[in-house]
Amino acid sequence: MAHLAQITVPGCVPGCLALALTACVSPPTADPAALGAGNWTLDPAHARVSWQVRHLGLSWYTARFDTADASLELDPEHPENAKLTAIVQSASVSTGDAAFDETLRSSAWLDAERHPQIVFRATSVEPGSATTARVHGELTLKGVTRDAVMETEFYGSTHNPLEGRQVIGFSGEIRAEFEDFGVGAFPATNFIGQTVIVEIEAEFLEAQE
Repeated sequence: MAHLAQITVPGCVPGCLALALTACVSPPTADPAALGAGNWTLDPAHARVSWQVRHLGLSWYTARFDTADASLELDPEHPENAKLTAIVQSASVSTGDAAFDETLRSSAWLDAERHPQIVFRATSVEPGSATTARVHGELTLKGVTRDAVMETEFYGSTHNPLEGRQVIGFSGEIRAEFEDFGVGAFPATNFIGQTVIVEIEAEFLEAQE
C-alpha cells in the first residue's frame, strides 16, 4: 500500500481515502473465462520468489530472490496456449546472512557473475481444474537448461484502482535437483538435500498499450 502516500484527494483525510479505495475494489473473480485475452506484466511490488532446501534432514532452510520479472500472454478461451517467461536475477539471492549470500553467488553455487539470470520459459500448458494448471517448460540455471514443470493456481482477477488496470494473481511451484544444474559444493548427503523447491506468489497487471 506504499502507493497511498502518492495520492491526494482534496478534503479527504487518510482514513477517508482508505475507505474510498476499499469501496472501489470489487471481490476478485476466480473465473478465468471472465478475463479478456491479452498480455500481462509482473507487478514487482506484489511478487515473491522464495526457495527452500532440506537441512540436515531436520528442517526446510528458506530464503528468497529479491529481483524478478515476468511476462504472460493469456487467452482464457485457450489456456493451453498461454506463454510465460519468468526471469530471476541470481545475484539477488537473499538469506538474511550477507556473507552466505556471497557464497551462494560464487562459482560453486549460482555463479551469478557468469550466469546472472535464472530463466523459466513455458513450452506448453496442461490445464487441470478451472483454477489450476501444470506449466511445462525449460528452466535455465547456471548455464544449464533442463525440462521443468511449474504447478500453478489461479487466485482470481480484479480491478486495481491504484494502477487503474486489471490485475490477476497466481501461485507457482517448481521442484528441481541441484545436481542437474551443477549447483552446490557438497555431495548428495543428509547435510543438504538435493531438491530445491521454488515458490512464487505473483500479481500481473494488464499490459498498457
